[in-house]
Amino acid sequence: MTTDRRLALWAGIFYLGTFITSFPALALKTPLLAGEAEPGLAAWGLVLEITLAFTCVGTAVAILPIARRVSETLAVGFVTSRVIEAGVILSGVLAVLALIEVGGASPTAPALVALHDAAFLLGPAFMSSINAFLLGTIMLRGRLVPRVIPIIGLIGAPLLLLSSYGVVLGAWEQTGIVGSMAAVPIALWELSLGLWLIVKGVRVPEAASTAAAEAVAARR
Repeated sequence: MTTDRRLALWAGIFYLGTFITSFPALALKTPLLAGEAEPGLAAWGLVLEITLAFTCVGTAVAILPIARRVSETLAVGFVTSRVIEAGVILSGVLAVLALIEVGGASPTAPALVALHDAAFLLGPAFMSSINAFLLGTIMLRGRLVPRVIPIIGLIGAPLLLLSSYGVVLGAWEQTGIVGSMAAVPIALWELSLGLWLIVKGVRVPEAASTAAAEAVAARR
């Protein structure tokens, strides 16, 4: 198996890992955040969310050697964006850990819930839109995967970004109809990219193909 194929496979596995961990994590945390005494469920949700942070970084690290052949700037930007996202996710984990410790009846509980909600907005919403723009541009420019996959991400990125600003301005809730619908294209982009990377891998970037052809010609 070539290096590119292995890297693409791991990137795809990490992308699917974000799906496997993120949705159950939110479901397990929700009762505690809503004021119900469910610390056990929330603790399991945090286990998944910590794993989610690791998979976020893993996607960027795995794809970096391939992405930088298309654009060094965008590739480094994607790694940076993913690391920031992971950090924000972990800040939400800290808030819920503190909430478990103090209990839902504590005077500090509302502040901890608000901190978690803010982290949930900045991480899975704002940073996900930036991630999609950066990696989607790389995938489209380098023709690493079928064009339809990054196009979905590049359409979804501004939609999710605008929706996130709407949440900040109080126009709607992040988990409401508008916020949820705006997140669908990004979810579809990440799922389709993860599956494609696992099954098919990536095409050799044009720049790398040209350089290889020139090297062969020079040796003749």
